[in-house]
Amino acid sequence: MSEINRSLLILKPKQPFLDWAKALDNGDKHSTLAELAEDSTAYLVPELWEDSDQTALLESFYDILFEEQLEGWWTDEAAWPNGRNLKMFLDWFEVEFHSLVFDLCDGPIHVIEYDG
Repeated sequence: MSEINRSLLILKPKQPFLDWAKALDNGDKHSTLAELAEDSTAYLVPELWEDSDQTALLESFYDILFEEQLEGWWTDEAAWPNGRNLKMFLDWFEVEFHSLVFDLCDGPIHVIEYDG
């Protein structure tokens, strides 16, 4: 087992995200927050050692994270909420930070690049 030089950020949707998803034309009207949080998205981020580093990281990456979460649910950007900012992001998502990340596998990590 080895420690890697990353921290972990986990996003869990809150009620405003669920409300938005349910309002979409093909939105699943029966989804619950518990169902959406069952398999939350985890992101490797630069190492974080101080709580103040969390705020700086979110200020730098909230827009990318927000768009990735929206696109994962609905690809038509016209249906995405306008005026997205850090406050809205924090209203829409619970953010968990974990400072230590360990790799329990023996092989190398393979990176898959996505276009766009």
